[in-house]
Amino acid sequence: MKTLLKNGTVLDYASNTNEVMDILINDSVIEKVGKDLDVQSDKVIDCAGLSIMPGMIDMHCHLREPGFEYKETIETGSRSAVKGGFTSICPMPNTKPTPDSAFVLQKIIDEAKRVNLCNVFPFSSVTKGELGEELVDFEEQKNAGAIAFSDDGIPVVNSRIMREAIIRADKLGTFVSSHCEEKSVSAGAINAGEVADKLGVEGVLPEAEEIMAAREIVISETNNVHAHICHISTKTSVNMIRDAKKRGVKITCETCPHYYSFTQDEVLLSGTNAKMNPPLRTEVDKQAIIQGLKDGTIDAIITDHAPHSEEEKARELAKAPNGIIGFETALAATITNLVDPGHIDYLNMVRLMSYNPAKLLKLNDRGEIKEGKIADLTVFDPNCEYVYEKESIVSKSKNTPFIGKKLKGLVHYTIVGGEVKYSI
Repeated sequence: MKTLLKNGTVLDYASNTNEVMDILINDSVIEKVGKDLDVQSDKVIDCAGLSIMPGMIDMHCHLREPGFEYKETIETGSRSAVKGGFTSICPMPNTKPTPDSAFVLQKIIDEAKRVNLCNVFPFSSVTKGELGEELVDFEEQKNAGAIAFSDDGIPVVNSRIMREAIIRADKLGTFVSSHCEEKSVSAGAINAGEVADKLGVEGVLPEAEEIMAAREIVISETNNVHAHICHISTKTSVNMIRDAKKRGVKITCETCPHYYSFTQDEVLLSGTNAKMNPPLRTEVDKQAIIQGLKDGTIDAIITDHAPHSEEEKARELAKAPNGIIGFETALAATITNLVDPGHIDYLNMVRLMSYNPAKLLKLNDRGEIKEGKIADLTVFDPNCEYVYEKESIVSKSKNTPFIGKKLKGLVHYTIVGGEVKYSI
């Protein structure tokens, strides 16, 4: 089947393209990109006034299945992802059971294929049961379909084990994604400082992230291997990673829209719906994250989509679980808080949300709008302004501080493998 996208503004970082063009899709592949294409097709989609970017790739999310289906399932999470414009997502391994074996990993992959909405590339855990004690069989897990490795929200405390994990993953051409949290200084509900003091709760010290990030940089540099740091949130983390990259260290990292959209003050407005780990930080940290995205220190924007039930989030601040949903707001939050203010342009948004994630995950047939590449595309209106309402959320959970906020940018079509999986 041939589908023709007409008159859309094609945004492609790899070719430095930002102009009105047509895209011809033949089955699952981009066949032709050009101006005023006069070709036969089975379906024509008028994209006038819309922008087309390579399908967004979320390197870090949580689908909760198996084990916590009351929060989210592979199906509801995938539905939320395609509504937000994501064509590929990478669920973390904090499920029950943990995907520390090929058997559990295969069940996740099979369910994603049954749902058939977006590409699901699961992470394997680093250690069995995410207990931090015994490494999984890295080669077996990669052969079974693991895109990369992480113990997600449970840091690997033992440095010898983490060193071995990073080296093993690197040898296999993949990487370990490290949740950096030094447990001895990480107790607390929100960021340490004025807001925590005002609310009378214990604060999480920024050093909790920074000490562990420093360890991963050391392991990466000393052994000349690639390590990846999850969802960075502080100025010091940005500075350390920037300095390491200047020395040629093979370190990469990611951040989330909430870290450049909000500060710790949002907890006063949204309560537990603004509680996550690492926590929202100060204005100084927020500006450092923005600068890191501008200058290439930060490689990717991820959602850390973390669904929780309303009952769980209704608990008091100190006892409510960490995490917010993010699939359906990531693009708009980025346009609203990075592109519109002039911090980055649209091509660099593509670099952070499509091109770089594809490169990091070695999804070489994605991340670009180019003849011969897989037709994974996100089609959106960059100028549509609206208030994000709870009633519009398709995720099973509704825990997000973006509710009630004015956003700009709305997905109209999400095309996965040449098929329209979401349309407005």
